[in-house]
Amino acid sequence: MKVTDHIKNANGKTLFSFEIIPPKKGSNIDELYRNIDPLMEFDPPFIDVTTSREEYVYIQKDDLLERKITRMRPGTVGICAAIKHKYDVDTIPHVLCGGFTREETEYLLVDCHYLGIDNVMALRGDAMKHQRYFEKTEGGHEYASDLVKQIRDLREGKYLHDTAEAGAMADFCVGVAGYPEKHLEAPSLESDLKKLKLKVDMGADYVVTQMFFRNEAFFEFVDKARAMGITVPIIPGIKPIAVKKHLQLLPQVFKIDLPEELISEVEKCSTNKEVRQVGVEWCIQQSRELKEAGVPVLHYYSMGKSDNIKDIASALF
Repeated sequence: MKVTDHIKNANGKTLFSFEIIPPKKGSNIDELYRNIDPLMEFDPPFIDVTTSREEYVYIQKDDLLERKITRMRPGTVGICAAIKHKYDVDTIPHVLCGGFTREETEYLLVDCHYLGIDNVMALRGDAMKHQRYFEKTEGGHEYASDLVKQIRDLREGKYLHDTAEAGAMADFCVGVAGYPEKHLEAPSLESDLKKLKLKVDMGADYVVTQMFFRNEAFFEFVDKARAMGITVPIIPGIKPIAVKKHLQLLPQVFKIDLPEELISEVEKCSTNKEVRQVGVEWCIQQSRELKEAGVPVLHYYSMGKSDNIKDIASALF
């Protein structure tokens, strides 16, 4: 079922969903299941599975280091299929511009269609570690809006080099990212919202936001998006602080602001257990206010760990 249908069928009730990352290659999927199992009691209608782009590794060869491209967390579509089969829940693979040609993207989407996956999240992706800014993959897309268009073309049976037979169109529900505090590369929030509007105009069906820790930022973002003519559902993405180093790491990586009250409470903590509890309590407070405001879904970035998300969901659902 499509995300938009899940929201429509909820009749105004706020739904619960979460996002996971694939295990590193060589790991067993059982650990992933152990982290998903405790969250299934909250009836998530869908689960997002991230996709990692390629990266370089250096392999010693004689007296030289040889640079090779690898993917440390492959298997997003396979994991989506496994979760869908095991839990009878819709899964949403993340589809990236970075690291994929248009042909590779088409193959991935065809696989999703074969497996009965109805939803995809279309993202540009991050720059590689050695790049200062995102660089387009040769033969791939530069912008998420172009990726959305390619996905939407499949609804009409338009493939890159041929046309599907009648009735073989892949009618995906497409999600895209929104940034309440603007994308780190955007010169302003308004210019970033124009990019979001373009993604919606190209065919995006819903928006999931980057994490934020001030609900005011989310509410203002939604108001400005609506004023710009963006009418699709906007889902808040939420992440609880779990360790003290998040105070430096999250603002540095995601270019977001942390409230002074939250910073002060975390700095008072002497153990990670105390930090975790502060993060859970802050997230419950955030989530409760968002739920009362009538958001369609509360979407949690679990990053492969479920204990704190379970504590949060237990207080809300």
